[in-house]
Amino acid sequence: MDAVLAGLVKDKPVVIFSKSTCCMSHTVKSLILSYGANLTVYELDQIPNSNQIERALVQLGRREVVPTVFIGQKYVGGPNELMSHQVRGTLVPLLREARAIWI
Repeated sequence: MDAVLAGLVKDKPVVIFSKSTCCMSHTVKSLILSYGANLTVYELDQIPNSNQIERALVQLGRREVVPTVFIGQKYVGGPNELMSHQVRGTLVPLLREARAIWI
């Protein structure tokens, strides 16, 4: 993982790279917040010089840069991957393991 991304996700249970105008970013944030999870959101359209972060996200293989989700400092992916975890019933265990939720 890129050093910039590693520094941004370090010691944070859930990190979402988002844009404030992106409806899928809003959906992803709402889903994770619905569990009462402790999350950190980086709104790339509100961060000066976010180009370096966006380049690092593209290097992860993301075609669409936002939303991008990390749980427990591990790259989960975008909305499709997150919804797949939700449907399979693996999202809550991931959040628990990352200590983002305690129930």
